[in-house]
Amino acid sequence: MFKPVTIKDIAKALNLSTSTVSRALRGGYEISEETKQLVLNYAEKINFKRNPIALSLKERRSYSIGIVVCEVANVFFSQAIDGIESVAYKRGYHVIISQSHDRYEREVTNIEHLANRSVDGIIISLAAETKNYEHIERLNAQGLPIVFFDRILESMETHKVTSDNRQGAFEATEYLIKRGCKRIAHVANAEQLSITAQRKIGYEDALKKYGIPVNPDLITYCEHGGREQDEVEQAVATLLAMPEKPDAFFVASDRLSMGCLSALKKYGAENILVSGFSNSDVVELFEPSISCVRQPAFEMGRIATEMLISLIEAKYPVDEYETRILNTEFKPIGT
Repeated sequence: MFKPVTIKDIAKALNLSTSTVSRALRGGYEISEETKQLVLNYAEKINFKRNPIALSLKERRSYSIGIVVCEVANVFFSQAIDGIESVAYKRGYHVIISQSHDRYEREVTNIEHLANRSVDGIIISLAAETKNYEHIERLNAQGLPIVFFDRILESMETHKVTSDNRQGAFEATEYLIKRGCKRIAHVANAEQLSITAQRKIGYEDALKKYGIPVNPDLITYCEHGGREQDEVEQAVATLLAMPEKPDAFFVASDRLSMGCLSALKKYGAENILVSGFSNSDVVELFEPSISCVRQPAFEMGRIATEMLISLIEAKYPVDEYETRILNTEFKPIGT
């Protein structure tokens, strides 16, 4: 079980009394500047933050779970949170939700804050901007249970749950091909995300099945995950400016889908067919219209929570982990 560093740990490491360390951290005047600086430097080195909540916890258990998602307003993530809560509260755990807004720095801050509030574990979907995973790997190595969902970190040994992104992308692209489209642009999320790679493979699989060459010029990445509309509009504008412009768009995330539809309308390209990932319940109202791949977000959240609680409550060290891949559902326009 994860155990945050305490004042007692610092005192032992520096061969000081706990009261001296406590006063130094508070900036007490009765502590010499040399000792104060020694304590503060060491605390910064080990990323220690005072945690008054932990002092009152029995058996170092808070019965709380930290959640890190890019945006609660995103329909997919709000549905996943519903799934998380459906399990957590029944099992006696509180849920603390934080948003990264697809920013790396915000993700780091949120995870460290949750860890220092002594959550018993964290469920996370990676931010689009995250390329350095040290902040997650360090806490996991210290014993904090972490489970990934949707955007997973494949290199970390822990439980993960995601959807069949490759098959979903294949079906969405195949639908466009069967509607007669041959120059299908692919607007993708940040290149390093696990979902980006899998959805790109599915897109390419469909093209290859029907003998359509994969054209790298028709593939563009939005490194901010659709958070910056200017980036999405620039990507769409560049594709529409090609000598042979696309006759369809396959868009690889919920937020990007909304951004692309807005950009296509702005540039007067509403006649172009669009297929993409979206869990919105009102897709039929979108203009231009969109055929969509729906992910089992609620189920994903539910399973991730069961996985996390199994790690938290394990009586013995866990060394076997599972990656669950759930089926998606493709919904053509008008269905």
